Amino acid sequence: MQKQRQIKAIGTSEGIVIGKAYIFSPIAGECFGVQKIKISKEQIDNEIKRFEKALNKTRDEIEAVRNEAAKKAGLKHAQIFDAHLLILEDKVFISQIKKLITEQQQSASAAFCSVAKEYLESFEGISDKYFRERTADVKDVFRRLHHNITGKKKKSLAELKSDVIVIAHDLSPSETATMHKERVIGLVTEAGGPTSHTAIMARAMEIPAVTGAHNITEIIHENDFLILDGSEGIIIINPSEKQIAEYKHKQQIAIERKVRLLTTKDEPAVTTDGQRISLLANIEIPEEAEHAINQGAEGIGLYRTEFFFMNRNDLPSEDEQYEAYAHVARACGDKPVVIRTLDLGGDKFASSLNIPKEMNPFMGWRAIRMCLERTDIFKAQLRAILRASEVGNVRIMFPMIATVQEVRAAKKIVEEAKKELRNEGKTFNENIQIGVMIEIPSAAMIADILAEEADFFSIGTNDLIQYCLAVDRVNEKTAHMYDPLNIAVVRMIKLVIDAAHNVSYTGGKCDNSIECPFAWNNNRKPIKVCVCGEIASEPILAYLLLGLGIDELSTASISIPQNKQLLRASSYETAQNAAAIALRRYNSNDIKDLLIKQILNLNLEK
Repeated sequence: MQKQRQIKAIGTSEGIVIGKAYIFSPIAGECFGVQKIKISKEQIDNEIKRFEKALNKTRDEIEAVRNEAAKKAGLKHAQIFDAHLLILEDKVFISQIKKLITEQQQSASAAFCSVAKEYLESFEGISDKYFRERTADVKDVFRRLHHNITGKKKKSLAELKSDVIVIAHDLSPSETATMHKERVIGLVTEAGGPTSHTAIMARAMEIPAVTGAHNITEIIHENDFLILDGSEGIIIINPSEKQIAEYKHKQQIAIERKVRLLTTKDEPAVTTDGQRISLLANIEIPEEAEHAINQGAEGIGLYRTEFFFMNRNDLPSEDEQYEAYAHVARACGDKPVVIRTLDLGGDKFASSLNIPKEMNPFMGWRAIRMCLERTDIFKAQLRAILRASEVGNVRIMFPMIATVQEVRAAKKIVEEAKKELRNEGKTFNENIQIGVMIEIPSAAMIADILAEEADFFSIGTNDLIQYCLAVDRVNEKTAHMYDPLNIAVVRMIKLVIDAAHNVSYTGGKCDNSIECPFAWNNNRKPIKVCVCGEIASEPILAYLLLGLGIDELSTASISIPQNKQLLRASSYETAQNAAAIALRRYNSNDIKDLLIKQILNLNLEK
């Protein structure tokens, strides 16, 4: 057992847990770290037999999966596995591997990896979009085949037998979505920051988490005893008895505070001088809706539907989607449910869509861009959302909007979906509200124009900050540069709020001849603005957003009680004054100090 050690990283989901480390490496069975050690001539026949045995086993496994899929989802959905089987029948592929084993005396594993690498590179380099997009299918088969060659057992977070703190380089959204939530008591990753999807999912599931922990998978060993403080970003390896006692005491205080906050969960978030702010919840899966309402949420401000498309080999049907959306609508009653249309791409992928590998995925073929091309997928989702609008107060929201033309194109498809449903005799809310996410600087700069097209705005600060500051929000090397208090970000948020509220700037002219582009159309009805990014979970940032004039905050459910306490103790007028001062300060540390002083003056215990 190694000596006691303390590591400081980025606290991304609050809470304290104490337990054993579980090193998670999802790449077991893939071609990482395979050494090309030369085998003897006597080993050649055995290595060829090992490869052939793995090939046959992989065929049998895929056949079994295909048959099961045919029973559950029909032949159409099972046909995807026919392509998988064809890969295993490729005579050139098989002969190249055997040739490396025979002529270069490589092990079956090393020979497979050499050939597989060439195949994947050639697939990714194909200009034809259809064939290039088959890369995901090829990878799927190759992972399974190499797993069978090596015989290594692949770790899974869905099959844990005891409570653990998971240590990983990073976790994909599908891995976090499918993990055993009762067994994973804490998360530590090398990659990511407060807005990485590991962090977002951890907060949604109320699992304490620390991200950006450099080289942590090399520092921590399996079964090391840990203290994890997700609030402070502290990891203590093999702590002393004194430290364990200290953190257990902190744990108890946190639990008592949480219980105390929940006593006022059903009271409205109204400031001391009467300003009403709506507090909503962000969710990923339908089952979270009930929990959100129990935490005091006044509705769902962001339902991230892409998780419904992940960790599966087929696309969800319209009926499947309808049931999921209707479940959330029923759980919320007459409370609003804002359903964001598919936002895949960036760091979220679905194998069924075969989104191609890109140099800059966050700025590539994703979200609304993908949906406007794949109208079959988009329309099926819109039909499901529209049908669910008959059940509750459901709204539609388009992500990653950059131009007004995209909004109009998306709304046109909504109208097509409405017409189809009418012709089929299916009912829906004819006046369903349609919102736009402001998460690209271009959208912020034309917010007044977009407000003519939308019923509401939702500011997605996770991406807005990333694009505004040119900082990769999931890169641990740049996580410290991801600054929500950067004056450029604060000004951009204020610009969007004023455009939505139709607040005219004094003068209306930039000079004697040119009309100011930010003199809004005063005849337009103001629309509401919500912030659904992770900054809304931070008390000082929630206070700043109050002062900037935000109407709604949508956060992980766990943050709602503390936000309600903060807002009920605040004066709107005082917060506005603080925001006005912040807008004239150029250093984010100065803005932070200002906001901390304001919050310290609040009576948060009343």
